[in-house]
Amino acid sequence: MSSIAAKLFPHPWLSLILLVTWLLLQNSLAPGQWLLGGALAVAIPWLVTRVWPTPVRLRHLWLLPRYLGWLLWDIVMANLKVAWLILTRPAAKLRPGFICMPLDLQDDHAIAVLAATISLTPGTLSVDVAPDRSQLLIHCLDLHDETAMIATLKQRYEAPLKEIFVPC
Repeated sequence: MSSIAAKLFPHPWLSLILLVTWLLLQNSLAPGQWLLGGALAVAIPWLVTRVWPTPVRLRHLWLLPRYLGWLLWDIVMANLKVAWLILTRPAAKLRPGFICMPLDLQDDHAIAVLAATISLTPGTLSVDVAPDRSQLLIHCLDLHDETAMIATLKQRYEAPLKEIFVPC
């Protein structure tokens, strides 16, 4: 990519995603929507470049649709589980708790996706990342077995993200 194009589109995939998202949200392919969406698709990545120093590097992009499919399934199932817990158990019988999950991920982007994934799934919430990026603090609505929960999160989410993102 030429230096002018690289300065105009510092994150070309983000620009494309922003433009497509804008057009979908507007539900219109009118020229004005293309123009406004294109302006936003150029401006937003350019503005965030200063706070986004390293580019996202993906290794096995073909694994991403499968990961997103599992995530959507887990979100639906977790919603049903949380609804069931709330409707059938008094709050006093819930066992909320915190767990520290050791991280094998090294890429900041992969850690951010993991934290967002855990927070998107009802019943769990990513609270903090250790300064050295070695652990993720997670709050669970109903924690039965800390070891089993960590093993599930590592197998279900962290392992695929290790395959998708290129390590630092």
